[in-house]
Amino acid sequence: MNKLKSILTVVIMLVLMSALLVACGGADEPAEAPAEEPAAEEPAAEEPAAEEPVAEEPAAEEPAEEMAGEVALRWRTRPDNQAEIDVYQSVSDGIDAANDNLSLTYEPGGSETASYQDVLKTELAAGTAPDVFWIPGTDVADFATRGLIMDMRQMADATGGYADDDFYPGPMFHLTFNPESGNAGEALWGLPRDVSAFALYLNLDLLAEAGAPDPRELAAAGEWNWDSFLEVATAIDGLGDDIFGYGQNAWWGPYGYWINAAGGGFFDEAREACGLDTPESLAGLEFEQKIYQDFDVAVPYGEDSEPPFLAGKVGIFQNGPWATPGTRASADFNWDVVELPDGPAGPSNWLFWGAYVVNANTEHPEEAWQLVQELTTAETQGKVAELGANIPSRVSQEALDAFLTFSPPDNNQAFLNGLANNPATEGPLWAGSWPEYDAVMGPAVQSVLTGETSVDDFAATICNEANKAFSQ
Repeated sequence: MNKLKSILTVVIMLVLMSALLVACGGADEPAEAPAEEPAAEEPAAEEPAAEEPVAEEPAAEEPAEEMAGEVALRWRTRPDNQAEIDVYQSVSDGIDAANDNLSLTYEPGGSETASYQDVLKTELAAGTAPDVFWIPGTDVADFATRGLIMDMRQMADATGGYADDDFYPGPMFHLTFNPESGNAGEALWGLPRDVSAFALYLNLDLLAEAGAPDPRELAAAGEWNWDSFLEVATAIDGLGDDIFGYGQNAWWGPYGYWINAAGGGFFDEAREACGLDTPESLAGLEFEQKIYQDFDVAVPYGEDSEPPFLAGKVGIFQNGPWATPGTRASADFNWDVVELPDGPAGPSNWLFWGAYVVNANTEHPEEAWQLVQELTTAETQGKVAELGANIPSRVSQEALDAFLTFSPPDNNQAFLNGLANNPATEGPLWAGSWPEYDAVMGPAVQSVLTGETSVDDFAATICNEANKAFSQ
């Protein structure tokens, strides 16, 4: 019986195979038929063969790289808004297209906080940092002395047409400083991306409502000083409990202006010791304390003054040109800018700056140096300056004109006047640690401006603590 079942099974299989051969159209194709049966799976079975071209991709790409001669570079800067991101991306694409030897990737950075620099330091330690990146002027010494950025002096000296004095001298002093010899001009840690100075943003509608003198007219007449500033701020503040005459944000730049304008400063002349306890520095700090405590005409110190200014609640707001795009977009009132008022020591301001620097471990130093130059041409700086947020660092009328044509504000010249009026240059501490110094100074000043500490008590202790930030 079992034999019979076996015979029947064989017969049935033969019949089925014959039918299959007829359906497939011939006796020469059965070998392909089994191969076609798992058609969807066959590529997986043949993956090793399919992957061979992948293994050979480098060889296929080599001729293209040789032909193009391209070097891939990553670069990063810190934009303030999407409009800046778009401009920097456009700049990057333009440089890429114009240079056959470069293939660029632009990486927008985050906000200008300590974390931006900390992220860079972490990436540098891990070997994942960009080839070229922007850092604030205060951090140049820290990055340089740690060996994180490249000294480009030799490459610059070998570059035809390059000159240090094409840029503002304040930033270039620090960017060319040799910490080993103590001389400027012997190194080149980077090139400045842009410069900035303070001005006062004015709510013209509140000025008119208060019947206060126009600070722009006072400035033109040479009568814009601390006394007239206080007069205007007091008049505006009197408009209501929710209206403030003046506002500034809580960082070293704004309160540094009041100290500088009184003839003081953060450091001694050599920038090797604390200068916050001099009579001039204390006079500036005392006047600012009165703005907040005695006259009570300002947004409480420590609160962000920009939102209430944009909401039409602040008459005078101290900030740099980086606030212009946001003001243009958000302010529903008439506004303009004016120079900072003259202090007891005359006109004063800050020259703020940051620089493009090169990763000390880049595999392409020559190309990175080329990119730094491309990013700081008058043409490139002019494109960024058109947004009104950045003043070109290259002393070029072409680039300055691009900034001046940006409107509003109508009085953009106020920022340039700030640069011309004896500004103190933002800078690193080559003889100490700026982050450590700022960590002592900032809370101490805030304690004075909020009325928690007297100016006398501040003077008695500040330099003993702040001097710990300097190298011994």
